[in-house]
Amino acid sequence: MKFGTKVIHGGLEPDPLTGAVMTPIYQTSTYAQEAPGKHKGFEYARTQNPTRSALERNLAHLENGTHGVCFASGLAAMDAVLRLLNPGDEIVATNDLYGGSYRLMRRIYERFGVASHFVDMSNPDEVAAAINEKTKLLWVETPTNPMLKVVDIRKMVSLAKAKGVLVAVDNTFASPYLQNPLDMGADIVLHSATKYLGGHSDVVMGALIVKDETLAESLYFLQNAVGAVPSPNDCFLVLRGIKTLHLRVERACANAKRIAEFVRQHPTVRNVYFPGFEDHPQHAIAKAQMRDFGAMVSFDLHRDTFEDAVKVLSNTHYFTLAESLGGVESLIGHPASMTHASIPREDRLKVGLTDSLIRLSVGVEDVDDLIEDLDKALSAL
Repeated sequence: MKFGTKVIHGGLEPDPLTGAVMTPIYQTSTYAQEAPGKHKGFEYARTQNPTRSALERNLAHLENGTHGVCFASGLAAMDAVLRLLNPGDEIVATNDLYGGSYRLMRRIYERFGVASHFVDMSNPDEVAAAINEKTKLLWVETPTNPMLKVVDIRKMVSLAKAKGVLVAVDNTFASPYLQNPLDMGADIVLHSATKYLGGHSDVVMGALIVKDETLAESLYFLQNAVGAVPSPNDCFLVLRGIKTLHLRVERACANAKRIAEFVRQHPTVRNVYFPGFEDHPQHAIAKAQMRDFGAMVSFDLHRDTFEDAVKVLSNTHYFTLAESLGGVESLIGHPASMTHASIPREDRLKVGLTDSLIRLSVGVEDVDDLIEDLDKALSAL
């Protein structure tokens, strides 16, 4: 089954009760039982819900996995992965990652004795040096947020498996349409379904996809025991969004390429970060493990000041100043004060996240309008 068919049909059938083509929203908290323990596969909605089950099957198909597990947010999904660890265990993570992921590792799990080491995963030697006998998890983001480095997933898997370490890949920036980490040997794939999977900026959700039955059972246990589950309505919205995933991402990638090329030649811009450039340090890796280069573009300004960034951020019309990404509409953001504010400034600067860095989530509007919008905003400098 090709991807464009998977998004419509993967793991899905018309509703067996009514024949409804779209999976119904089963808005119920509990289910009638014929006798104690005798039911139709559903007992209580925290544990199972037919709408959620349909979405989980669909996600498993999209990532070529066997089990999908949905949560109330991307961070709730990440929290479930970290709960697989024990006090004394350690994590090796990329040093350029979403600020909320950094916060969860540093400010929550380090309190419980799970230490994290943040390294440049575009340099496999740094990763190899960081892995020790206590390492139990490699946390990979690729492309990274917001510097858009590309991590060689196969290389990370090779390093981890030699030491018996789990590999989890945050695949949010790529989406299943562009990249499938399980096919490259990863153990767990994470998505903030809020982003490209939902695609319309109207839902918050997270998901994990795996191939291993034992790992799936552990994650389902945590899903039920902790209870950070999404609502049936949110599951319906993500199911609906997925049906156009390939169309949206294809258009957004084409737009992003044009915009990256435009921004790169603008006199007010210093550096542009986009894996589609042939001189991007990891362009060859991106070309090998992704089907396209994504719809995220980051750049910083010649005068590296917060004030100049604010001028640009305050003068766009079609690019909406907002956190998040992956929707049909284009967004513009300032990582240092928004998505990555929880990371200390000295740590941000080490990875190149300057005070003037601007991150674009390119949507599906007419690209000429988007370029005109950016030109106007940059010309304000």
